[in-house]
Amino acid sequence: MSAPDLGQLERLARRARYLSCAAVAQAGAGHIGGPLSCIDLLVALYFRAMRVRPQEPDWPERDRLVLSKGHAAIGLYSVLALRGYFPVGELRSFDRAGSRLQGHPDMTRLPALDASAGSLGQGLSFGLGLVLAARLRGSSARTFVLLGDGELQEGMVWEALHLAPRYRLGRLVALLDANRLQQYGWPGSRTEERRDPWEGVPLPEIFTALGWQVRETDGHDFSQILAALAGVQEVPGEGPPQLILAHTVKGKGAPFAEGRYTWHSQVPSQEQLEQLRSALELTEAEVAW
Repeated sequence: MSAPDLGQLERLARRARYLSCAAVAQAGAGHIGGPLSCIDLLVALYFRAMRVRPQEPDWPERDRLVLSKGHAAIGLYSVLALRGYFPVGELRSFDRAGSRLQGHPDMTRLPALDASAGSLGQGLSFGLGLVLAARLRGSSARTFVLLGDGELQEGMVWEALHLAPRYRLGRLVALLDANRLQQYGWPGSRTEERRDPWEGVPLPEIFTALGWQVRETDGHDFSQILAALAGVQEVPGEGPPQLILAHTVKGKGAPFAEGRYTWHSQVPSQEQLEQLRSALELTEAEVAW
């Protein structure tokens, strides 16, 4: 397929946002805030940056995606459906018993997935292993790992952050969805005020000191996202591991959820879905599934 331009990418992201919320509403359970903050990153990856074949999901030379923040699964499913991995209508089965689209990614059910996820903090180590395996078999495939900033509090993440530079894993790309909100806000907070789990901590400087090459970007600006992804594509396999720190907004695009930690896992009503469709300026055809 021809590469979508910036306007088309933005339109795809808007549609993916609506489909994600509609699927959660259909299921009566799921997550909203985390998927909406990372959808632009996922659209940029699957429609422009990653080397994939939707009709051949097990293609050996494909790039891999590890969704370490597995609770954002519906965002990934929506992007995969729009990319052609499976029919958009299958999103209606999200989180049902027997569905391929479970609440957290299960690679044994859906061939499009490169990793299962659930317990936070494990994805970067898994991605590190995928890159080492690709090196051993002589493959140039890259592995992209999407992390949450709250997830960084897991110790296993820091073990992988420390280890990857030692092996010069230039084809390992971590994307940090820094939306600055966790499920329950910040200890002591009884409001919806933004609470950054890493406030005052110079994360870019720390990652750089560990041996990673760091790029910061607006995680909702496709021109910036694509520039950062183009930069990591130029890094040789024996170069330093790559980290894109994307500044994002939890619940991005949904008027009722933006910047509110209380919408980490709420279910939108039909009235809110209509409000969302209007805010995203989508046509009836674009929201049909």
